[in-house]
Amino acid sequence: MTTHGDDAAPRKLAAQLLRSYEAGSSFFFASPRRTLLAQGTFAAVPHVGGPNALEKLPERVAKVLADARQADHDIPIAVGAVPFDGRVPAQLVVPQTLQRAGPLVFDDTLSPAPTLPPRYTVQPVPEPSAYLDGVSRALKLMESGPLRKVVLSRSLHLSAATPIDLRGLLFNLARRNPSGFTFAVDLPQRPASAPGEGRRTLIGASPELLVSRNGMQVLANPLAGSAARSPDPIEDQARAAALLESPKDLHEHAVVIDAVAEAMRPFCKTLDVPARPSLVSTQTLWHLSSRITGELADPSITSLTLAVALHPTPAVCGDPTELAHAAIGHIEPFERGYYTGTVGWCDANGDGQWAVTIRCAEADEHTLRLYAGAGIVAGSKPEAELAETEAKFRTMLQAMGLGQAAGAKP
Repeated sequence: MTTHGDDAAPRKLAAQLLRSYEAGSSFFFASPRRTLLAQGTFAAVPHVGGPNALEKLPERVAKVLADARQADHDIPIAVGAVPFDGRVPAQLVVPQTLQRAGPLVFDDTLSPAPTLPPRYTVQPVPEPSAYLDGVSRALKLMESGPLRKVVLSRSLHLSAATPIDLRGLLFNLARRNPSGFTFAVDLPQRPASAPGEGRRTLIGASPELLVSRNGMQVLANPLAGSAARSPDPIEDQARAAALLESPKDLHEHAVVIDAVAEAMRPFCKTLDVPARPSLVSTQTLWHLSSRITGELADPSITSLTLAVALHPTPAVCGDPTELAHAAIGHIEPFERGYYTGTVGWCDANGDGQWAVTIRCAEADEHTLRLYAGAGIVAGSKPEAELAETEAKFRTMLQAMGLGQAAGAKP
């Protein structure tokens, strides 16, 4: 394995890593502080099925990393994606090579000249009207039982006659979302695909950190409660101020924060939970945000152990988790796969960084399947939740050079 640089590495190296990304053979992960490019596979983390598959994942990763170190594979690290639930195998590998750099900086020297976007056909799944019906069904479940929140998702299926330029799409995502987590992960070939066909890539730009570990220090930064940005500066600030005072959004945020703090406390000697959320923004949305920091009680607890303990948070599933998961299975007309899972890395020391897999798509040579969801709580309005998903689709659509698509208005 080779490695180059660290967080203080020249920023030109980060640009080189982005240019060197190749779909089908690379893992790319850029955060506001560092850029990683992993290539090839030295060892793959084996999949073990069953209801507790994700709980056992840190143990399996630790064994693969230990075996890699014993085989003189220097700087062992596991990279990849964890699915929404254990019915889908986690895609984690120890790469053959790893390069690290500081944050990406975009200027005239960083230009991959992405190709013009091809013409797409678009199919919403479900149709907007069916999504409205699903939100209404979720609200009725809350009226008649203990379900407090459920996150309902939609997808857009886009097909193109010409190949999709994934490196150009990755570049646009990173350029438009410098404060987020831009990623591209190779996924397993689809079952029954011919050799060389069925290759898939998970690609996106998440605004949300699930958890990171640096030595004994840990950080989680859940986001819950959103409002669409406005091109008018005055209206944009008014929307931000309204979000900070919205009873519905503050309640939705509190449900998530309480669950994240409860999941982290058993691992931490100290834990600092903000009394009130703050605001963070992307180009398309305002979000309520809380930075939860802590100090680990045990140095053996890895970043992946924490990620699995936190996942799925109410920000992507709901509360109580089991009831929300069941409601999602009954209402959503598709399997989520890696959407609303987590993507990132964990090294042999336990340090690592894991982002929530949102604002993303599953891509192959000619198709993209985009995902977006909204948190449904008592007081939610179906039309407002539909509009929130439309705003969230824009992260991917704008990076693709599309102003709008069916069911995703600009």
